[in-house]
Amino acid sequence: MPIPEDVTGEEIDKDVRQELQSLPKTLADDVAKNLVMVARLIDEHPEEAYGYSKVALRLASRVAAVREAAGFAAYANQKYSEALAEFRAARRMTGTVELWPLMADCERGIGRPEKALDMAGAPEVQKLDKAGQVEMRLVAAGARRDMGQLDAALVTLQSSELASHSVQPWTARLRYAYADVLLAVGRAGEAREWFAKALEADRDGSTDASDRLAELDGVEFMDVLDDESDDIDADADAEASESKDESKDENDADKD
Repeated sequence: MPIPEDVTGEEIDKDVRQELQSLPKTLADDVAKNLVMVARLIDEHPEEAYGYSKVALRLASRVAAVREAAGFAAYANQKYSEALAEFRAARRMTGTVELWPLMADCERGIGRPEKALDMAGAPEVQKLDKAGQVEMRLVAAGARRDMGQLDAALVTLQSSELASHSVQPWTARLRYAYADVLLAVGRAGEAREWFAKALEADRDGSTDASDRLAELDGVEFMDVLDDESDDIDADADAEASESKDESKDENDADKD
């Protein structure tokens, strides 16, 4: 796959660069460039990112960072079985527990929420940092929802992190998940309150809390582009009509 000229491979994290030092320099550079493309494209163009991850995987499948990147790319494309296999491989190579919540969420994606819940109660969770533990709580709540256990999902999300007034990177998503379950159990008033709290904490637009609030408040957004398109069509019809009338007048004048 083509690599833009501005990508040098030096953009990758220094720890990843160090991992690649086990490879011949030319090969390491090629792998690094493909990993840069994965990181650059994964949010907006996940399918393209997946393609670059497969190239990197073909070149250096024994590098943990490559397996991890391939896992993230597969996950972004909802290829959960593939993502799980890559995350497991990366974990075997590094011994890290950081990927544990993602692995559990892949189990959900495959259709095995019970397995995800088992993982939520495993000793590995205690080794996660605070962000990882919150992520695991979100996955566990999602698994409960998958199984139709909405009340249990609510209880799973009720935590000191949810009650805290401080805003952390996970705060918006945690509040949003809680609001969503509240709405699912018919507690719309409380759901609105928590969607508002999620929006308050959502500094990077990681949720659509504003849209959910608007829906609850009965606000309808007009599609400006559609309106402009309608106006353009109307102007075109008017011009065509005028042109037709002018042509008719000219023809009538010629006949006279």
